[in-house]
Amino acid sequence: VQLQASGGGLVQAGGSLRLSCAASGRTFSIYTMAWFRQAPGRDREFVASINWSGVSSYDADSVKGRFTIFRDNANNMVYLQMNNLKPEDTAVYYCARGSYPYSDSKTSFGSWGQGTQLTVSS
Repeated sequence: VQLQASGGGLVQAGGSLRLSCAASGRTFSIYTMAWFRQAPGRDREFVASINWSGVSSYDADSVKGRFTIFRDNANNMVYLQMNNLKPEDTAVYYCARGSYPYSDSKTSFGSWGQGTQLTVSS
């Protein structure tokens, strides 16, 4: 599988941005898709996931209430809508594919995209 993330950029604090991830393959709908992010000097951390049935989960402390993950199975796409962005959201954002329906561990995701950079200015 190939995952291609896009949509990153430079945005002011309080602004919004939508990340996109295009996946190859014919069985996209059966997998859990997720977004992780990695800031300089920090470990890659879970942001959000959505499983095959559309159930989503979020890192409550950092993004819940501001970010929304959703998917379009017909077009093999997963999105991350990010609102009320903060400087601490600055990171490289990665989309990932996994088989477990509920997991926030990066070890549960076997396929990764190349990442897209988000920079939020204060």
